[in-house]
Amino acid sequence: EFQGGSFYGHNSWDLLVQVDQREGDETMKFKIRVKGDLHIGGLMLKLVEKIKAPQDWSDHALWWEQKNSWLLKTHWTLDKYGVQADAALRFTPQHKALCLVLPNMKTIRLTVTFSAVVFKAVVEICRALNIRRSEELSLLKPMDDSKKKKKKDKGKEEAEDDIIDMDNISGPGANHCKTQRGSIHLSMYIPKCFNLNLQVQMHVCEPGVRVCRWLDSSSSLMEQGIQENDRLLLRFKYHCFFDLNPKYDAVRITQLYEQARWSILLEEIECTEEEMLMFASLQYHICKLTMSAKPVDHSDEPEIDEVEAALAHLETTLEGRSTDRILEDITDIPKLEDTLKLYRPKRLLRTFKDYWFVFRDTSISYYKNKESANGEPIEQLHLRGCEVVPDVNVTEKKFGIKLLLPVADGMNEVYIRCENETQYAKWKAACILASKGKTMAYSSYRTEVKNIQSFLQMKSLAPPPGQASPDVDSMEMNAECFVSPRYTKKYKAKQLTTRILEAHQNISQLSLMDAKMRFIQAWQSLPEFGITYYIVRFRGCKKDEILGVSNNRLIRIDMSTRLPLTTWRFANMKQWNVNWEIRQVAIEFDQNVWVAFTCQSCDCRVVHEYIGGYIFLSTRAKDQNETLDEELFRKLTGGQE
Repeated sequence: EFQGGSFYGHNSWDLLVQVDQREGDETMKFKIRVKGDLHIGGLMLKLVEKIKAPQDWSDHALWWEQKNSWLLKTHWTLDKYGVQADAALRFTPQHKALCLVLPNMKTIRLTVTFSAVVFKAVVEICRALNIRRSEELSLLKPMDDSKKKKKKDKGKEEAEDDIIDMDNISGPGANHCKTQRGSIHLSMYIPKCFNLNLQVQMHVCEPGVRVCRWLDSSSSLMEQGIQENDRLLLRFKYHCFFDLNPKYDAVRITQLYEQARWSILLEEIECTEEEMLMFASLQYHICKLTMSAKPVDHSDEPEIDEVEAALAHLETTLEGRSTDRILEDITDIPKLEDTLKLYRPKRLLRTFKDYWFVFRDTSISYYKNKESANGEPIEQLHLRGCEVVPDVNVTEKKFGIKLLLPVADGMNEVYIRCENETQYAKWKAACILASKGKTMAYSSYRTEVKNIQSFLQMKSLAPPPGQASPDVDSMEMNAECFVSPRYTKKYKAKQLTTRILEAHQNISQLSLMDAKMRFIQAWQSLPEFGITYYIVRFRGCKKDEILGVSNNRLIRIDMSTRLPLTTWRFANMKQWNVNWEIRQVAIEFDQNVWVAFTCQSCDCRVVHEYIGGYIFLSTRAKDQNETLDEELFRKLTGGQE
């Protein structure tokens, strides 16, 4: 039978294939005579023979428009893929240019794989930018702004000038050189003052919306509607920064600092006024040093002893991401004993009262006084799975710890007040470890104490002994660049400058990299750090609630009071799955505890990928030599719809 010039009676037909060229070259279209048993590799061979153009076609592959999928299995036949005469195929490059907005708001253009899954594309991007631990980052779409789209073409020429073309920095093939020169651009970035015009910035970092714009790590860019030269944001998605080392991570630390900085300035994360001034003083210090700094060159550094290097590395690694072990020289698990103040808002005890506290293993017991400590305690508080929230104001000498203890019907609040910084650092560090099921015998206890003391010292507004107060009138500072909008409304510029300079005196001796590390550590110390929020509906409930997902736990939060109701730790998770038909995530924890919910604010895939991603990151160890088990990541995060 003859139809439209094709002999369908012979099981063959004409297949239309569009051939995409590199930018600037004209698109070509070809009709190829095929049969259903022709494999994809054979089709591409026929196509190249018909094109008769002398160029390298090795990066080209077939893209099926209607099915929104790549035909990458060259041994599969057209019949196996289901390709028929009505299919419109594109023979297009697998690698295309992408515009990436980095955390420091710089835009780069980089050639990236559009055919491999996003996880692999991010690996490629991070390799080009010299950023280790690519598994912590991902790509997300900018906020859709129709007004900006209308002005897009008008401002295209100006925007092009601001884009760093990574592919042209060093020429094709020179990956090593490209990485090194890219490092200079990205680690020595001088922050601009945007005067925090939120209407300009919010399309990049609007709180509470970013989570729904993350790309699916298990699908390719093309499969998610991303086209050549589209603009995407590169951000740290998982707040679990492993082995952060200034010697190897100049770009990574700078970009992480920038992401932390914007989250503070745009009020994506809550912090006190005292903390805001501390962050402002660190930004001011970093800005000053960056403007006067020269590019880092490690080639002139003298060789150092391996033991010394290991010790230095231990000091500069952010706590909690390195291997935590029980100290070998300890036979008895240490305990803390001291007089502290206690307040229970839900009990008759309405004011702070002195008690004798004993911290042993992962529990706190308190007694009427020291003499009665040999008897039964008034109460024993089990801290495993609790939330530890700081209640601190260094200026007012207030050193409090708020504990939210899990019980059957929610969380019990307990407030503990310490006398001084030293006591607070020891007890808070012990509480943090106990909440994770660890005792003070772990090596991370000392580091935690040291980090808390360092954090408190930075928050102090009193000048160090022997140091004169700053002369505000002789200083030039755009103070509004370093604080969030609420403080520019609350204080005049000169008042802010005075307070920032007072706080700056405590950190004025820090090096550029140390200051960035301190900023990141302080950011990590904030109670809401690393928690991503979703609106969900729990199974059996009629009202919406908030689910917080962090690197080690899920938190159920009341929508009206915004207070935590229950915490479930990943360490106690036995299994989880997704019912893709009803879009429900179900999780089983120890002691036969089941949790199931549907997502109201985004696709359940997003929450599923976050949980799987954090569990994947918890499997990392120093001896892995930075190799990633991509198959395990795909199993833990991929949606089986």
